Amino acid sequence: MSGIRATNLVKQWDEIRAVDDVSFETQQGSLTVLLGPSGCGKSTILRMIAGLEEVSAGTIQIDGQDVTREDPSKRGVSMVFQSYALFPHLSVRENILFGLKVRKVPKDVQERRLNDAARMVGLDQLLDRRPANLSGGQRQRVALTRTIVSEQPVCLMDEPLSNLDAKLRAEMRDEICTLQRKLGLTMLYVTHDQIEAMSMADQVVLLQGGKIEQHGTPAELYEAPQTTFAARFLGMPPMNILAADQVEGAARMIPKVAGTSGSWQIGIRPENIHIAAKGLAAEVGAVDYMGAETVLRLKLGSQNLMARVNGRASAAPGETVNISWKAQDVHLFDEHGIRRTG
Repeated sequence: MSGIRATNLVKQWDEIRAVDDVSFETQQGSLTVLLGPSGCGKSTILRMIAGLEEVSAGTIQIDGQDVTREDPSKRGVSMVFQSYALFPHLSVRENILFGLKVRKVPKDVQERRLNDAARMVGLDQLLDRRPANLSGGQRQRVALTRTIVSEQPVCLMDEPLSNLDAKLRAEMRDEICTLQRKLGLTMLYVTHDQIEAMSMADQVVLLQGGKIEQHGTPAELYEAPQTTFAARFLGMPPMNILAADQVEGAARMIPKVAGTSGSWQIGIRPENIHIAAKGLAAEVGAVDYMGAETVLRLKLGSQNLMARVNGRASAAPGETVNISWKAQDVHLFDEHGIRRTG
């Protein structure tokens, strides 16, 4: 089993610093997600760990060994790409075995690994087909099976589900998690999708602009975001961020924190905003009915916010409703967007 440690990683292209002093550690047998918007550096970090991108500064350790300048083939990692990277002229069987043949693994070992892995992911009846005759989900399973048969202790995944529809993504999330736990893989998974991060990860590393914004368990990032960026990136709908001095009459719904004078910001999750008989008057701008819940888009003075309520809300656009929230549900951030706790 192998863990990964990245220390002060930097990737520089001329004047552009794509990765800026990034450090994190993954435990062996865990699933860590690199999460963030497009262009934040997450795929570049993954490629540096795989050895596909040169490291400008910093070190990478796998299983306690420094592999920063090591050849990719000697790092003990396998990789699943966003594009599946299948050979269209080869069958499923040949695509899965391609890497083993290149490494001259004995044929009997190839067949054993192929049969075991194909049964595990439900491809044993499709081994003679070519990629063109497979669905998107089946192609992704071929890419996963190719990783499984390599029997490398570390698996790197670069947005592997982005080409699938919503239903298939949900199914594949479950399959990947099941395989990761069953095989005991140390998995580093790149995505911009917060749902994948929240539902799959043991640890989330949230990135912005090449830097780590926050890292921890999904629950830690959701319940105690350290910046307004983290607060709004995780959660659907995102956390409401309001200027405290523009929320008239909200003093009783803000926790008492020493030194809160100045440009403070209130963070409140949509699910923690309640429609009440008394409270702050807000105008309903739009009503998004989702079936099990309704999202109300509200205007509070000059600021916009969203509230999420169970079931179907009776409010209609143009109406005025009273809203309230509990002081303990409020997150406070300073003028720089940094969390304040006491």
